[in-house]
Amino acid sequence: MAFAKYGKERAMNWDRIEGNWKQLKGKAKQKWGKLTDDHLDVIAGKRDQLAGKIQETYGVSKDEVEKQISEWEKLLK
Repeated sequence: MAFAKYGKERAMNWDRIEGNWKQLKGKAKQKWGKLTDDHLDVIAGKRDQLAGKIQETYGVSKDEVEKQISEWEKLLK
């Protein structure tokens, strides 16, 4: 399972984010303004794709990306 390392609760939360991506992509755009609408449409709420695109666009480490996404997730609760 792709979310095994994140834990069951986190995976369930991300399932909710993925299911509501159309509503949440505006919040993602606020957090990561360099991501285009096209990027966000392709990402379609997939956590690993979001992480990869942030890493590529901002030139930050995987650890930094995970930290940013985790902080963003907490704000959505």
